[in-house]
Parts: sequence; structure tokens; C-alpha cells
Amino acid sequence: MTRPSLRVDAVLVQAVIAGALSFAHLHDLAAAAGQTGWKAWAYPVSVDLLLVAAWNRLRTDGPSRLAWCWFLIALVASLGANIATAGLLDLNKVPAWLRILVAAWPALAFMGGTLLAHSPTGRASAPSAPVTPDLDPVPEAEREPEPDPVPEPIAVPAPEETPALPTAEPPPAIAVPAALVDHARKVAADHHTRTGTPIDTDTLRARLGVPAPMADAIAAQLA
Repeated sequence: MTRPSLRVDAVLVQAVIAGALSFAHLHDLAAAAGQTGWKAWAYPVSVDLLLVAAWNRLRTDGPSRLAWCWFLIALVASLGANIATAGLLDLNKVPAWLRILVAAWPALAFMGGTLLAHSPTGRASAPSAPVTPDLDPVPEAEREPEPDPVPEPIAVPAPEETPALPTAEPPPAIAVPAALVDHARKVAADHHTRTGTPIDTDTLRARLGVPAPMADAIAAQLA
């Protein structure tokens, strides 16, 4: 059984060298800014992890403002450390603004990593349409024609019964005082004497000043 020969990839070697140098520059800058001990070694890891997370988000989910923003922030932090340690900055006298930036980097990197990990990607997979299998193996030409549908009989509504008209109830009898009846007799007699004709109901009602139902009741008693 033969062993596979080890092949050295030049690109991989170059990436390891560049990463080691960038790691060292970030460590030196953090140490010069007052971050001593293990904290100085944690800064390069934080910057490189944020850079890799933003690049991975760009590759998997496509370009987005969020991913590009944090990718550029991490790239500027890495390039800035490399340029600052190239002799352009006195590491023994680091300015106050740089110390503030280095001290604020952990909170900034934590926020960027959280947003990259938990922000929605905006990609929604379209639901695939269900495939309906053809369950009819009979060819179209061999199918029997379907019979014409028989029309259903139309239901004729039954005629509605005409409600019976309510029967008119006779008006209640009106009680007429005896004195008024006597007075009506005198009026009727006087009218018959003057005109020679019996008094009618309207004239009796006008002479007595009573309502029409009572006048009808008095005329019925005079008849």
C-alpha cells in the first residue's frame, strides 16, 4: 500500500506567513496601547475572526451592506495595525485616540459578530409546486364518452296561502244618559214641527254638540 505523497501548496504557505505577520503586528500594537498579557494575544484573534465571519457571510448569502460593513471594519483594523507597526508610529508613545480605539475594539467586535451570526439572510426558499402523477393509463382515444348530465327537475314552490282577513268586530255600545235622550227627543220634535221631516243624525249631532258615535247611539234610541 503506497502512501500519498505530500504536496506543498504555495498559496497555503503564503497565507500562513501573511497571517502570522498580521497576527504579530496586531499583538504588538495592542501591547503598545496598554493591553498586556493574554489580552494582547486575544486582539489578533478577534480581528481575524471578524474578518473571516464577514467574508463567509458574503460567500454564502451574497453581497449585503451588513457583511460588507463589518468586513471593511475588520480589514481596516488589520491593515492599520500592519501600517502602524512599520515605523510610522512610535510604539513607546501611543496617542490617546489609538488607546481608545484599541480599548473599544472588543465591544465593537462582539456587536459585529452577533449581527453577522443572528441577522436574517433575506433569502426565502420558494416552495416547490407539488408534482401530480398521471394516474390515468388509458389513452385519450380509448376513453368512453361520458353521458350527458341529466338536468335535475326544478322545484316549483308551493303557492302561499292568502291569510284570512280579520273580521270587523262591532263597536262597543255607548251608554247614553237618559236626560240626554229626553233632550234629544225634544230637539227632534221641534225639528219635525218646523221642517215637517224627521231630524237626521248630522243635524242631531250639531244641535246636541256630541261626537258622531254618541249621536248615532241617540238616533238609534229615537227611531
